[in-house]
Amino acid sequence: MEAPSEAGGGDYGHSLLCAGEETRMNLTHARVWRGTMPVQYLYTAGVAGERFFQTLRSRGVLAVTRCAECQVTYLPPRLYCERCFADLSQAWAEVAPGGRVHTYTVVCEDQDGHPLDPPQVVAFVRIDGTDGGLIGRLLRVRLQDVRVEMPVDAVLAPPRRRRGRMDDIVGFAPRRALPRRRTP
Repeated sequence: MEAPSEAGGGDYGHSLLCAGEETRMNLTHARVWRGTMPVQYLYTAGVAGERFFQTLRSRGVLAVTRCAECQVTYLPPRLYCERCFADLSQAWAEVAPGGRVHTYTVVCEDQDGHPLDPPQVVAFVRIDGTDGGLIGRLLRVRLQDVRVEMPVDAVLAPPRRRRGRMDDIVGFAPRRALPRRRTP
């Protein structure tokens, strides 16, 4: 049981956890080393992520993994099932990049705090045939027409401009707003 302290916090029995107390360092005794320190790093998407992005770039579809035991289809793909730990390295499949809006938000300012005119709609889209989804901007839709469960399809960058990155998916547009493809 904690006892209330004068500062309004609790008495947790340790001086470092007591509310209302502040410790100040004597900065005249601080040691400082000046110079540079080389730092090298390489961020990769991992084996599953790399296959996902290369499939998106080359074929315009989403690579997923499916656990036969749990009946879970992972997007983003995983190499091991998170439920039963089954090896999924050979359990790859492909799905079309379309789904339904699960939730969305309206963004009125950019990352620097400047107003966006018009505001942008960002949605989490549950991709059909999977147990996962992707986040992206909603395109070609008026704000008042956005609905949860609205069917959408991914708008992909043209094949020659795809680089195997997340921005290969430009956004999502309502299925009715996509241009129809001509069949030969």
